[in-house]
Amino acid sequence: MKILAYLTRDVLQHTVAVSFTLLVIIFSGRFVKYLAEAAVGNLAGDILLPVMFFRLPGFLELILPLGLFLGILMAYGRLYVESEMVVLSACGVSPTRLAGYTLVSALLVMTLVALLSLLVTPLGAARSSALLDDPETSQGLQTLAAGRFQNRKSSGVVSYAERIDPDSGVMHAVFLSQQSAVPGGGTRLTITVASEGEIVLDAETGARYLELRDGYRYSGQPGELDYEVVEFKRFGERIPEPEGGIRSVPRVDARPTRALLESPVAEERAALHWRLSLPVTVPIVAIIALALSRTDHRRGRYIKMAPAFALYLIYLVLLTKARSAMEEGAGPLVFWAVHLLYATLALVLLYGDTLRRRLRSGRSRGGVDAPA
Repeated sequence: MKILAYLTRDVLQHTVAVSFTLLVIIFSGRFVKYLAEAAVGNLAGDILLPVMFFRLPGFLELILPLGLFLGILMAYGRLYVESEMVVLSACGVSPTRLAGYTLVSALLVMTLVALLSLLVTPLGAARSSALLDDPETSQGLQTLAAGRFQNRKSSGVVSYAERIDPDSGVMHAVFLSQQSAVPGGGTRLTITVASEGEIVLDAETGARYLELRDGYRYSGQPGELDYEVVEFKRFGERIPEPEGGIRSVPRVDARPTRALLESPVAEERAALHWRLSLPVTVPIVAIIALALSRTDHRRGRYIKMAPAFALYLIYLVLLTKARSAMEEGAGPLVFWAVHLLYATLALVLLYGDTLRRRLRSGRSRGGVDAPA
């Protein structure tokens, strides 16, 4: 029990340290990216931190398996370099027993990842989507401030609303101006005025549209007489979302797991198996890390870090491809084939040296006995 407690404590300490470091790096990168969206008017600045907080479980469910993977490599690598593994082996700790000790830490992390992927992350994604879809926080055009001209640098649109209803988000006396280049040189100016407008959300696709009512649209080149004037009762235009932006998370990720269990839709079934797959990866990568952590004084504890990290990334890429394939109509076996492949690889890496030694020993005895 003392050996188990010692190894588990060492592995978990390294896992927490690595996971925290990765979380800070990823969270900071995403925060800066989303802050840039707020700066150009694609997001209300006052909801940035709450949305990031709700997205935090989604980061953790991917970071924790990687943190455990690297934590085992670092913890056991140190034990090999300092010859502690040699002592454990001399005391009768076999690879199978060591794998059992390692799986104790893996099961703790697996339980946490399962809780995150099946329950907490969908709940956080739903809260995040609710904030982003709220009329008061997602006006679309810089979350228009009443009585102020605002310029969206990403699209060149200048917008103005005389008054905004705080309850419904309906904008009154709306003005929009946009310049665009025309072939052969010159600039085309489009001005839209409307008595009112609001952001409309498509429930199926999650796309946002600016819907203007009772207004006029003027379009033409300044200095020319051929202006086009259109009167409309209702005019709608889709609000472009930046690639990889804060609204780029699939809406299916916000659905509760119980709803996905009963859904026949391919995209939702794929999301369900993705959530189930994340906890399954934990014990598999733990055994792979255990096998790859073998080293000595000369090679050092970090010698296999790069190939191990590449192996882990390939695992995630294959799972992502499996999700895409399932969304296009493939069966759930594509997911579990990937897990089976890596589980087999883990066993080969763990017991491969032992099997080779036994085969060589058997051949040697066979070669000696043959002449007699």
